[in-house]
Amino acid sequence: MSNFKVDITGINTSNLKALSHRQNMELFQKMQNGDKHAKDELINGNLKLVLSILKRFNKKNVNLDDLFQVGVVGLIKAIDNFDLSYNLKLSTYGVPLIVGEIKKYLRDNNTPLRVSRSTKDNAYQILRFKEDYINMHGKEPSSTEISQALGISEYMVGFALDSLKIPTSISEPIFNDGGDTIYLEDQIADKKDLNTDKDMLISLHKAFHKINNREQNLLIDRFVIGKTQSEIASKLNISQAQVSRIEKNALSKLRKLIK
Repeated sequence: MSNFKVDITGINTSNLKALSHRQNMELFQKMQNGDKHAKDELINGNLKLVLSILKRFNKKNVNLDDLFQVGVVGLIKAIDNFDLSYNLKLSTYGVPLIVGEIKKYLRDNNTPLRVSRSTKDNAYQILRFKEDYINMHGKEPSSTEISQALGISEYMVGFALDSLKIPTSISEPIFNDGGDTIYLEDQIADKKDLNTDKDMLISLHKAFHKINNREQNLLIDRFVIGKTQSEIASKLNISQAQVSRIEKNALSKLRKLIK
């Protein structure tokens, strides 16, 4: 962190404390035992983890205050769903969730991510080569020809050229003759095998009614209503670890029943 300073409005980031693995585990134990302040301590003691992740993303045209808040949402989800029985560090479990929340926010808000200089250089080299090749041969070169001529992989050829494209929203209007507007999302086909989906739903419905009521209610709370394991533990007056075990057993039963 010493080489990367993030300025967040209203927060002196240099004074943020960072909890050790042992301290985190102690607070998780307290949280499971009903300590209402333990969760706040876990959040505040791991904000530096969120800050460290922000350096992966381009600061230009991105409001770091917003990005930080989104990252904290990911941290809270990691804390709510953390399972002590796996013997993991919070950072190991939390980083993918924090990064996922930030990427989802950037994607949903159509915020462009920075394209690396090397990728841009490759893209413009490819464009120059294609122009010269067309002038000489009267046709476009293949990806293999570009790859061999420039000494880069065919994957990188496609990746570099894609980096120059401007993303289009699926809500972009593509046709309007004075009547109803047709949007890009209207033209995107769903190529799923609908019969397979129906068969899976029927199998899942039958399997769901073969697990006990407690498992059914827990899965509904978790995956339909969207409650955290901590919230369910509080509702059932059991520990988060017990909720986690019940959830895993229920999912394992469902997988076996629908095979």
